[in-house]
Amino acid sequence: MESLTFAPGRAFLSSNSPAVPWTVVFEDEGVAGYFYACDRSQEIHENSILDAMLIYNVGALARSDAELERPSPERIASVQWSRDGLQVVLYLDGVAQALYDFKARTGMCRMDFPNFMQEQGENWRKSTHAWNDAALQRFEAALYA
Repeated sequence: MESLTFAPGRAFLSSNSPAVPWTVVFEDEGVAGYFYACDRSQEIHENSILDAMLIYNVGALARSDAELERPSPERIASVQWSRDGLQVVLYLDGVAQALYDFKARTGMCRMDFPNFMQEQGENWRKSTHAWNDAALQRFEAALYA
């Protein structure tokens, strides 16, 4: 598991799958945190991004921290790959926020955003990013099987 301690508004965590060529990136450039599925075999950066999911809005996190009287804005982002390297989960402060399945070519996140109409020839599902607790349970159970 790879982890990063960060303050919302500035974060970058990249993790390569043991199954080439998959990579994921968690990034926060100030307004929001996103999780990207990438194919590192692509030579052009724009072509390497397979999917992107919204993880949080920085302003909403700040309001939540103030309401909960959280002593520090620091967070911990962690990435855990499945044994075969075809699935990966992003945890924020120990809570699963997103899951990518490179074999099924799907992603799911608690925000279920963004969603797009499927375009001709696309082989990655982007029409929904709806969260699925059963998929997370199968992922976590397989880690300890």
